[in-house]
Amino acid sequence: MGISKIKSQTAQANSVLVANTIAFTACFAIWVMFSIIGIPIKELLQLSETQFGLLVATPILTGSIFRLPVGMMTDKFGGRVVYLVLMLTTLMPLWFIGDATQYWQFLILGLLVGIAGASFSVGIAYTAKWFKKENQGFAMGIFGAGNAGAALTKFIAPSLVVAYGWEMVPKVYTIAMVVIVIMYWMFTYEDPSHKIASTVTIKEQLKVLNDPKLWKYMQYYSLVFGGFVALSLWMTKYYINEYGFDLTTAALLAAIFVLPSGVVRALGGWFSDKYGAYKVTWWVMWVSLVCLFFMSYPQTALVIKTTTGEAMFGLSLNVWAFTTLLFVLGIAWGFGKASVFKFLSDEYPDNIGVASGIVGLAGGIGGFFLPIIFGVLIDYTGINSIIFMLLYGATATSLIWMYFTFAKEHKVNCAKKLKTEALKEYAKTCDNPDDVITAQAILEQIDLIEEFNKKYNEFKQAHIDSNKHT
Repeated sequence: MGISKIKSQTAQANSVLVANTIAFTACFAIWVMFSIIGIPIKELLQLSETQFGLLVATPILTGSIFRLPVGMMTDKFGGRVVYLVLMLTTLMPLWFIGDATQYWQFLILGLLVGIAGASFSVGIAYTAKWFKKENQGFAMGIFGAGNAGAALTKFIAPSLVVAYGWEMVPKVYTIAMVVIVIMYWMFTYEDPSHKIASTVTIKEQLKVLNDPKLWKYMQYYSLVFGGFVALSLWMTKYYINEYGFDLTTAALLAAIFVLPSGVVRALGGWFSDKYGAYKVTWWVMWVSLVCLFFMSYPQTALVIKTTTGEAMFGLSLNVWAFTTLLFVLGIAWGFGKASVFKFLSDEYPDNIGVASGIVGLAGGIGGFFLPIIFGVLIDYTGINSIIFMLLYGATATSLIWMYFTFAKEHKVNCAKKLKTEALKEYAKTCDNPDDVITAQAILEQIDLIEEFNKKYNEFKQAHIDSNKHT
């Protein structure tokens, strides 16, 4: 256990939340480290855009794959010990990245260091179980603000690269991680009631995959988190290639996207608690769609023949308009990352480690494949903004899917909520209890009639279809 002086459940919960958030911030900074040191490595090894995309995405692969088994282990063995072991496994490969000289060496070490990305599945489940359901969204949002570790890398790593060379970045990160591991063990606690029964099998844990709702959450998270990771890895290079900035300035501008997106996640959790995960996610998709539409437009020179000769007009976003849209997109995705996990805490409270691991896996896989696809598309077309065209298409798909799968269910839930509230108001103003009981019975009868009609129509349609086939 942690420091024995902290004995109250509330104080221990807050201590766990703070320690988890700090540890996740450090792990995330390590996870996206190649977004900075990958740029001088690209020049050193003369890599193509596709090879660079693979380099920065490699840590994301292992961090994604391990999210599911790590989430399952968290449910079974508790978050404290699983988190500690995970951080310890990153120390040695992290140190040796500074000594690598060959492309394959960077890829292998990147795969090993990438396990740090699985810390999300541990921390989100470990954190959620310390808080009541009505506060879980906010608590998970605070923890998720550790995504700002990507911004930490944007601030710290470029200065280290300029002053001491890229080789110093992994060395400094290793020393910092040792300190965090020690502090983590001192300020975290374990509650045996948070673990699932030892008799629960892996097959039983994975039954959640049979729920079609979970697949929707996986798709949403592959966009809001996978897109966030992909752009965190790519934006520094984008500013260098598209606007001609140096490494330090480009990293600072990229941090305008990364930092708010991480920090605002706590606010997104609070909004999801207050207004519901569906409503927050719906607006996230619309805001993302608008921003990506304008960001997709490539740098264009339009030549028009006039009576006095040719006139040229530049059609493009200047750096400040682009950065403003990028900032808004980051805020939207920060809210979206929180709202998706509010869905999970509401619907899978008993096995949130598994559910978060599966959804986190989908998000991480998105973060792995997107940078590679970015590189391939840019190598093929030569258009930098094509990455936003791709994200625009993915967002439009998510929005359409959400409308056709969630909208009806959301309307039904809203109708039920309105009926319940109307009955409560009627009970307050009515003096006769029998009238209240009668009103409640009528509402229940209406629901039964609607359900009967639905079943009858389904049976009738099935009978018609079978007759057609015969």
